[in-house]
Amino acid sequence: MARFFDVHPENPQPRAIAQAVELIRNGGLIAYPTDSCYALGAQIGNREALDRIRSIRQVDDKHHFTLVCKDFAQLGQYVEVNNKVFRNIKAVTPGSYTFILPATKEVPRRLMQAKKKTIGVRIPDNAVVRALLDELGEPILSSTLLLPGEEDPMTQGWEIKEALDNVIEGVIDSGECGTEPTTVIDYSSGEAVIARVGLGDPSRFEE
Repeated sequence: MARFFDVHPENPQPRAIAQAVELIRNGGLIAYPTDSCYALGAQIGNREALDRIRSIRQVDDKHHFTLVCKDFAQLGQYVEVNNKVFRNIKAVTPGSYTFILPATKEVPRRLMQAKKKTIGVRIPDNAVVRALLDELGEPILSSTLLLPGEEDPMTQGWEIKEALDNVIEGVIDSGECGTEPTTVIDYSSGEAVIARVGLGDPSRFEE
């Protein structure tokens, strides 16, 4: 059974956050709220959790996973960012955007998009996520919690616990979460390509 953590959306309780992070460190997979919608999260080096996310979401090796980062210092360890791209990303983060960029050697090959050797990265504007990242000390390997056959992500923690109770280790609930995923900007070619329009305003990245 998945552990259920009821946390305050603006002032998450340190003990609950520490316990959720302990699940991640011990190889667990958790569902947690972000500034867009719920995500599945695990430790970067956890191969089994990666396979479990693929199984839950029924996605293949073309699927872009995301590294949810605390700040630019952390983001810069895992992706290659030139000055122009840095300025463009800096202007809209933290926020509801995911950026696809060439991965550095710090990223395990199995996390990269198979052909392009890219990875998604984002810096969310969410107090619960910031608390998790502070406690964990590294990015969270994430994927939007959108179940096969569903058009919208689930928005309630209890609903997620009911649906995934036997396949994940923890659910963090901080009130109703949104249904709209992030806007995805693909920089793998060196130029901004809007790969998905979501919650973040894409106009800055339109040519």
